[in-house]
Amino acid sequence: MAPPSAKRCYLARVWILLGAGLVLGFVLPMLFYVTAEAEKFNQETEKYCLSCHSDLDLSTTLPSGETLSLFLDPQKLEHSVHRQAGIECVACHTEIKTYPHPELEYNSKRELSRTYYQSCWKCHSANYEKTLDSMHAQVAEEGNLDAPVCTDCHGAHFVRPPDEPRSLISNTCGRCHTKIFDEYQESIHGGALFQEDNPDVPVCTDCHGVHNIQDPRTAQFRTESPDLCASCHADKQLMDKYGLSAEVYDLYELSWHGVAVTVYKAMWSTIWHESAVCTDCHGVHNIRTSDDPKSLVNPDNLLNTCQECHPGAGQNWTNAWTGHYKISLERTPFLFYVDAFYISFTRFILWLSIGYVALQAFRSIVDRLRRSLS
Repeated sequence: MAPPSAKRCYLARVWILLGAGLVLGFVLPMLFYVTAEAEKFNQETEKYCLSCHSDLDLSTTLPSGETLSLFLDPQKLEHSVHRQAGIECVACHTEIKTYPHPELEYNSKRELSRTYYQSCWKCHSANYEKTLDSMHAQVAEEGNLDAPVCTDCHGAHFVRPPDEPRSLISNTCGRCHTKIFDEYQESIHGGALFQEDNPDVPVCTDCHGVHNIQDPRTAQFRTESPDLCASCHADKQLMDKYGLSAEVYDLYELSWHGVAVTVYKAMWSTIWHESAVCTDCHGVHNIRTSDDPKSLVNPDNLLNTCQECHPGAGQNWTNAWTGHYKISLERTPFLFYVDAFYISFTRFILWLSIGYVALQAFRSIVDRLRRSLS
């Protein structure tokens, strides 16, 4: 006969196994059932709505005189990220509970969309709150109600991943910023994106942000723009991939322009200054390769670009330009020898000055000793 302690352990194991069997046999099937029923309910709700809203001719006229289409394409809706997540119509259209629906209380399409987009906050609160401080929100507060809201960029019913394909991001921005989009599309970045589907080049949101878009015309954005460019152009692995120099940012920081920007950024980031940043020379959205005839830094155009800030610059001004490469004997022999001379001459003068000061100090000490002994 087993000892009492062993018997109790045996009974405990039996109860544990029975409990596990109960969970596997009853609780889990119930959970699957509830989930399936919820999904079924969502699908039934959607089907109920689409029984009317799949009518291509379904529409209403708003007080503004605009015709609002109430048609929803079931095939497009099927691929919406909300549909795949099981989010039903009434999650956003909370005021619609029965049929016939209550009368629309919106005077125009824009008033309707600016009201309904606030439903995004319920699920996407973090991103929604970022938009409240964005450039778009500031423009809306100033009275421009055409400033984009969530649904203008992401869509209302046919919401797709915003970066599939990646070019979709810039295409979306281009719906409002048409002139800028045209420039970007012809730039080295835009060309690589749209023609080659290159994943390394920046799209609009890489430079301007996604939901917290700030005004790029401010002094702070200007002083921080070299860091923005450096996020790619100081990446050695990425630059090696395209045969470009990754020393661009380091050399810029050592230049007079870079030193001035660094000082302003550290002490007066909100004060506008004219020291050149990357975009002053290369352009903003119209950046091209240096061998492109339309590039601002093409050898034929470089002097004109410099003269934007230095109107008195002569023909020899650009001869000192090293193209964001370190001065070397192979690339710039004349500058290499001039640089070597000045470095050596500076060191010579420095040591000569130190020697002179040391001799003066020694003479002063000797004179004091003589006076004290006499």
